Amino acid sequence: MKVIGVEEFGGPEALAVHEVPQPQPGPGEVRIRVHAAAVNPTDTTFRSGVQDVSSLKSPYVPGMDAAGIVDAVGEGSSWQVGDEVMAMAVPVSEHGGAYAQYLVAADDAVARIPAGVSLQQAATLPMNGLTALQALAKLDLAPGQTLAVTGAAGTLGQYSVRLAKRAGLTVIADSSEKDRALVESAGPDHVVERGDDVAERIRALVPDGVDGLIDAAVMDEKAVPAVRDGGAYAAVRFWKGTGERDIRFRRTAVVTEYGSRAMLEDLRTAVEDGTLELTVADVYPPEEAAAAHTRFEQGGVRGRLVLDLAAWDD
Repeated sequence: MKVIGVEEFGGPEALAVHEVPQPQPGPGEVRIRVHAAAVNPTDTTFRSGVQDVSSLKSPYVPGMDAAGIVDAVGEGSSWQVGDEVMAMAVPVSEHGGAYAQYLVAADDAVARIPAGVSLQQAATLPMNGLTALQALAKLDLAPGQTLAVTGAAGTLGQYSVRLAKRAGLTVIADSSEKDRALVESAGPDHVVERGDDVAERIRALVPDGVDGLIDAAVMDEKAVPAVRDGGAYAAVRFWKGTGERDIRFRRTAVVTEYGSRAMLEDLRTAVEDGTLELTVADVYPPEEAAAAHTRFEQGGVRGRLVLDLAAWDD
């Protein structure tokens, strides 16, 4: 089968199409003929060599978001050949990343795609959706409490705002002027201008500080002042925080949600009831994965770039 991967870590130009053995599903597993894989920040860091791949064989395959059609099932699987599904992949696991013609996944790491959406749209949901749900769970806020979201124009930020509103939270989101309409469409209660002084702008609305903050913009110490004493802060890039003012610093680790089928089903429902919107910014054939990574790293993409792996002939 074909995969998009790297033999030597580096920039986007390191990505290439490779031939590798086709995997087979084991007990309680499915094999997905991947039609679409989204491009995420973690894909670019994996490609550049940030993660430990000592247990893997080259080529190293990025990708954490896949959508496609079940084409084989292992013994005891609850899925059937022909099911349209979405899944989160873990590139550093034995099954590898989502930039693959075929992906084997555990039964519980798979969910049906939301009704009324394409496979390309569905590929934008699992990883960022699970991250948003995990961050909200770790913050453990009650309805009526205040949440700030940095990077609210991005995919994770959009999902965080929308899921927080569903949970009954009062949400403050940041935005540039050009993204304001997009951010407002997610339904936050307040929008403040983004930037290094965003904490001051948030405090202007909530003088004592917000109860919790999801730092999708990875501002780290620049965002912390927005949180009240004893509040909670969710980091998305493993920042440990400063430990100040009794703030509860929580680090998201979405790979721990592999197999969280109930959460994937929650995300599916959230799309079907209109809570979440799935946006494909552009679609690239597999041979242009390097161009997709280059564009992504230039910044400013709203929605997700998607690799059209259905273009590979069986």
